[in-house]
Formats: sequence, structure tokens, C-alpha cells
Amino acid sequence: MRISPASPLSASALPEGALAAAPRQLTVFYPMAGDTMGGSHVSLLGLLEGLDPSQVRILIGLEVPHGRLAAHYAKFEQVADPAPPARSFDAGARFGPLSVLRTLRGLKRRRDFLMRNDIDIVHTNDGRTHATWALAAKLARKRLVWHHRGSPDARGVRLAAPWLADRIITVSSFALPAQPGSLRRKASVVYSPFDVSVTVDRAAMRKLILAEFDLPDDAVICGFFGTFIPRKRPQAFVEAIDALSAISSRPVKGLLFGEATNAAEHYAIRRSIDGSKGRVEDAGYRTPGHEWIGGCDLLLVPAVDEPLGRTLVEAMLVGTPVIATRSGGNPEALANECGVLVPDLDPATMAQAASDLLADRPRVEAMVARAMTAARTRFSRERHVGEIMETYRALTVRRELVRT
Repeated sequence: MRISPASPLSASALPEGALAAAPRQLTVFYPMAGDTMGGSHVSLLGLLEGLDPSQVRILIGLEVPHGRLAAHYAKFEQVADPAPPARSFDAGARFGPLSVLRTLRGLKRRRDFLMRNDIDIVHTNDGRTHATWALAAKLARKRLVWHHRGSPDARGVRLAAPWLADRIITVSSFALPAQPGSLRRKASVVYSPFDVSVTVDRAAMRKLILAEFDLPDDAVICGFFGTFIPRKRPQAFVEAIDALSAISSRPVKGLLFGEATNAAEHYAIRRSIDGSKGRVEDAGYRTPGHEWIGGCDLLLVPAVDEPLGRTLVEAMLVGTPVIATRSGGNPEALANECGVLVPDLDPATMAQAASDLLADRPRVEAMVARAMTAARTRFSRERHVGEIMETYRALTVRRELVRT
């Protein structure tokens, strides 16, 4: 479903029969930065697994050829980054002038790589790959799909994407960049893909968590899922658990499922956990995430300006009630009372909302049923793959028409 205004590159704008006349296989290059796993990598895997290999040759570019991302995309053709940086950019880190200069060192080698391998489309998926590959794609005269999963105020999507990208894909309406009409028409919303058929034995997973963390049967298990970066506010989760423990008649346990992307973030969350006096534990990164979400009584999402968190949708699919900040794409994901929204930057309010929800079982059951139906309708993998494939074909068909 396209939410933004129709693009001039949409299939409907092309001459009749143009798409049918261009059945050739496309080569699409997906560069990877660093070796840290995040939601964008999970979403991209859902796309790649759904693409028809007779229509798209998938080429994964890796800064770290034998790391975690290489294993994550093991079933697809992989190549090493032709100009790997001496030190990868940290996920979620702000790009300043010095960072931009760092990306220029390998510009020529990346441009030459794209030309030499006859790439049709470069599809970048996070700020680090936008920064290192967008200009190279432009210089190589390759089509660039800039998949934006961040804030609409991010400098890259505001200042660089309108001029470098042929298409800007955002994960929510919230993330759409505020640009003049002629540039805004390059952007459209394509919701991230999910396996909407997933099911979880919630009772069994809850029992597993109770046993692993030595919790009593009546414990309230609250989960946080995601990387420990400022935008996701893991420290606010710890504060919410402390506040919920103070007002709950049942024992409360907060579990942080994820990992830090650098040492500073690791030490910051470690200090918060130590201060919780055992109420919160670091459960580490675990996969598949939806199974562990299914074992939790509540998913707490304190993130601010999160474009559209995967964990919200996964919780909706497996029947875990969600309490999230009224910020970013959270209201979009939880529209029509598919979750509880609270003011941002207020862990105590989140704790009170959790307490109120736990005390109202009929409300929980109705909310979970609505959420499951909505998630299966709006976030299917088939819908996502179809819309991305339409974008690929429209971009390449338009180029071939121009050439002829």
C-alpha cells in the first residue's frame, strides 16, 4: 500500500505493456556496513527470501566477509566490500563532516565495482550504507533505492537522498521526509515484511523464561527487544520496571533482549541494570525474537522517534500486549487500539499503564485479537515483496525507455 502521493516512476505512469516488455533478470546489490544485527537486517532477509530468483539476482556486499551478517544472508551470493573502512561506523551514530570525509576514501573503488559487475540497482538499508554507497551509485549511474528506517529529520534523508536517490522507501508515514512536492514524490511508504503465519506456544515459552530466570509462576514478565541505542531508550525501560515493581502486587521482572553496539552503550545499560537490584536482567540477543516475545506478559516500548519498530508488529502477531510511547511510528503500528500508547519520556506513566492493563483481562483479550488481525492484514511479506518489486521494475523500465 502506497501512502505518499503517486510517484512519477510508478508502474501506472509507464506506457501500456512496458513492464511486460522488460522481463529480464535484474541484479540488485545490497551493501552491508559493520557486523551488528538489527531490525533492518531481519526485514531485508524477509524481502530477499520472497524475491523470485528468476527475476532478481541478489548480491550481498559485506564489510566483514565471514561474520554474523555473512551467516545471516548465507543462502545468497556474497562479495566483499571493495573499499572496507579501517573501522566500521557505529550503528545509529550521527554522521558529521568527518564521517562524510571517511566515506570518500573508497568512492572510486565502489563506483568501479558497481560498473564492473553490471549492477542495475543499489538498495541501501541504513544510514551507514547510504553514506558509503549512495554517491558511488550516482557516479556509476546506477539506480539507487534509499530505504529509510530512521527519523524524518535525519540529515541524510533531508539533504542527500532527494538528490542522490531515485526512490526513497520509508517504513512508516512518520518517517517520510519533509521535502518540496517535486522531491517528496520520490518517497513512498512500504511497511516492513513479516511472516504473518507465525505462532508461538505462549504457555511453553513463558514456562521456559520462568525456569531460566528462576521466577515464580505469578511473576509479571516484561520484555524489551532491540539494540541498546539512545533512540530505543533501554534505560527508560529499566526505570519503568522499577516503577511497576513499586505499585504491583505481583513480582515484576524486566528482561532486556538485545545488545549494545559499542562499549559506551554497554556500560551505560550495565549501570542501569545494576541499579535495578535484580528487577532487570540482560537476556542477550536471541532469535527467533517472536518466540521470546510470545513468552512475555507485556512488551514495553519506551522508544522515541522510532519509525516503526519490528517488535511491536511481532508482539501483535503472537498475542503479547504492547505498551509503547506515543512517538514516531508507534501510533501508526498500534492504530485502532491495537496497543496502549503513553506520553513519551515518562517511565512512571508507562508503569501505571502496565498495571492498569494487567488488571483488566477482558481489555487485554480484545486488544490482542484486534492486533493480530491488523498485523496479518497490513504487514505481510507478500505485500512488501510485491511493492518493492514494482519499484525495481518501474525504475529499470523507465531507464530502458529513456535509452531507446
